[in-house]
Amino acid sequence: MPKVTQPPHKAGDYFVDYEEKVFEDVQAKKGEKALVTFHTVAFEGSIGLVNMLQATRLLRKGYETSILLYGPGVTLGVQRGFPTIGDEAFPGHQNYTNQLQKFMAEGGKVYACRFALQALYGHGEPSLIEGIRPINPLDVLDLKLLHVRDNALIIDTWTM
Repeated sequence: MPKVTQPPHKAGDYFVDYEEKVFEDVQAKKGEKALVTFHTVAFEGSIGLVNMLQATRLLRKGYETSILLYGPGVTLGVQRGFPTIGDEAFPGHQNYTNQLQKFMAEGGKVYACRFALQALYGHGEPSLIEGIRPINPLDVLDLKLLHVRDNALIIDTWTM
């Protein structure tokens, strides 16, 4: 039987070369925009958090970046907590709130569809995290069209 001679991994070990960057570090040109849309349910997968991180990275690269929460995506933008709003019931419970607040504090814009907020998920505008702009459901398509017109980078996120 083969004998394992490699010592066990320990904290501080490297598994990969995390410093090598293969592609150039692209930065936005003046006036370039990006839109990241979310049609995904909070806590149903990692895509909501991953693309919030992508939106923040786009913002830091100089893109005028907006996030659109529509359909089940509005669940990413509502205040939560337990036993009271803002409390973290379990580690990571406030990840969405924290990421959206950081994104907006750095200059990003976040929009949430009023139809999805009320008709689909039973929330009112006071349920939104401070700084999120509620919009008419007719504005959802127009926001995307405005970004298309401006030749913006658009990342669409759909999960169900």
